[in-house]
Amino acid sequence: MENKIIYSTKAQTTARILLGIFFSFTGTGHLTFMRTEFLAQVPNWVPMDRDTVVLLSGVVEIILGVSLLFLVKQRTTVGWIVALFLIAVFPGNIAQLVNHNYAFGLNSDLLLWLRLPFQPILIAIVLWSTGAWGEWRRKIKFNHQVHPTMQ
Repeated sequence: MENKIIYSTKAQTTARILLGIFFSFTGTGHLTFMRTEFLAQVPNWVPMDRDTVVLLSGVVEIILGVSLLFLVKQRTTVGWIVALFLIAVFPGNIAQLVNHNYAFGLNSDLLLWLRLPFQPILIAIVLWSTGAWGEWRRKIKFNHQVHPTMQ
């Protein structure tokens, strides 16, 4: 296995650290002071106890936050895992809107609608800040150079 050094800009490193703090904070919130608010995001169709879902997702968010902060050599892999997690929990944002479950100060359907586009933006920031997107683009470019398609 080849050890490649993937460089980050100061902006990427700063964003990754802020995301790590954010995920650690919100994960802790799942377990403590924001637990009731997070219950509003669990869709009715999830086949588990809602409180269990909130607790488990909180533990996962803490692990992801700590990983963003400290697993620097694995940051591209961590970036993809965080992106997949954000995709997995996105139905909770939609369920919150559909079921009119207001939480986190989002006290109208309009605010819940306006919130939805921020999840893809957050995913993009995660992939950029961890270098996952850039590494993927380099692999695509390399594979294209090694195996050009016939025209």
